[in-house]
Amino acid sequence: MVSLNLPTFDYKLTKIEDKPYIFDSIRRKYVALTPEEWVRQHILNWLTVECQYPKSLIKSESGLQVNRLSKRTDIIVYDRTAKPFILVECKAPHILLSDGTFGQATNYNKTLNAPFLLLSNGIEHLAFELRDSQFFPIQNLPPLK
Repeated sequence: MVSLNLPTFDYKLTKIEDKPYIFDSIRRKYVALTPEEWVRQHILNWLTVECQYPKSLIKSESGLQVNRLSKRTDIIVYDRTAKPFILVECKAPHILLSDGTFGQATNYNKTLNAPFLLLSNGIEHLAFELRDSQFFPIQNLPPLK
């Protein structure tokens, strides 16, 4: 896997039927190691270790209904009242963060109403805050209150 613009960590790898798997500490199981999963696991580590968001308030690969379609969010960080706080959309490192990526996240967020978005391909990270029904770029995600 490629080096990312995120802190390294002691991840656990295994092989199942000759395919690589990485341990997801949020879902508490091994999941197929794809380029997007590599980014997701690094983001999860960054959120829990560097940002100090509790694992108990994070959900990875969660189901969501958007316009009667079943979708999956990459990561949701909840606040202490169980409301979505940060919606994270992960892409593989070779996928550029685009208007399409932003559109996908904001479309998901119409259902969730998280006040913050984070888009990442592991190399580039874009954070946004929802104010007056519009998203504005921000430098850092806020601490959990």
